[in-house]
Amino acid sequence: MDGTYTGVVDRIVDGETAVILLEEDDQVIDQLDVAAGRLPEPVQTDGGVLSVTLEDDEVVSMVYRPEKTRARRESAREKLDRLSERLSDREE
Repeated sequence: MDGTYTGVVDRIVDGETAVILLEEDDQVIDQLDVAAGRLPEPVQTDGGVLSVTLEDDEVVSMVYRPEKTRARRESAREKLDRLSERLSDREE
């Protein structure tokens, strides 16, 4: 697998292994497990967005994308807010 993909840190297992979901056209196409220490410093938490470049199935670079991370988090927060509003409407 070669190319540059959007990667999202799904989780960090035992503080050692980062599970990164690779996306293409907003669809998850693969999963990478890398040492958490290889992540760029600002993205060492779940939900961080990266540009991940692969050559011969090996990670050659990972670049933190703070603007995309922020946009995803805001989108997720908005969805949760809408869901909680719907649930509170049902309870009344």
